[in-house]
Amino acid sequence: MGESPPDEEALLRRIAQGDGAAFDEFYRRTAPGLAVRLRRRCADDGMVAEVMQDAYLAVWRAASSYVGARAGGSAAGWLWTIAARRMVDAYRLQARRPLPHAELPAAALTVPAAEDEVVDRVMDDPVADAVRDLAPELREVVQAMVLDELSVRETSALLGVPEGTVKTRARRARALLRQVLS
Repeated sequence: MGESPPDEEALLRRIAQGDGAAFDEFYRRTAPGLAVRLRRRCADDGMVAEVMQDAYLAVWRAASSYVGARAGGSAAGWLWTIAARRMVDAYRLQARRPLPHAELPAAALTVPAAEDEVVDRVMDDPVADAVRDLAPELREVVQAMVLDELSVRETSALLGVPEGTVKTRARRARALLRQVLS
């Protein structure tokens, strides 16, 4: 009977020691899912590719800082947190270099956000409308915890707010959604 393949956490430990084959395997296992999650948030394939490259470079450089299951996290959650932060950075950089208004096609001014499109595809119309009507800070918690299936800890890291704040916002969002949908 053969040895079972290493899990992502074991791969990260090997990557921290400079193991290129472990990095290749980690990438092979995680890149397809990460690309899907990033595309939910961004329709620009170039930006998604750039974010993925930056995220995996960060994994290569910082694998030794991964604390993993000891801190209640997962390798996939850690990777998503890195990628999501890189996505935020990319959006901020893009915002500093806006195109002149005349160069934007008229359709680009009315295109719904990628997250709204995902909510529409995943949820029924009344639910999607109710989620879209939530305050932005509540909506981002719902999107992270429901659509992206992140834990409270991972959502906290992604959004840069304390875990207690994530829990409070999740409770408030659930209560408001129940009220609106009942």
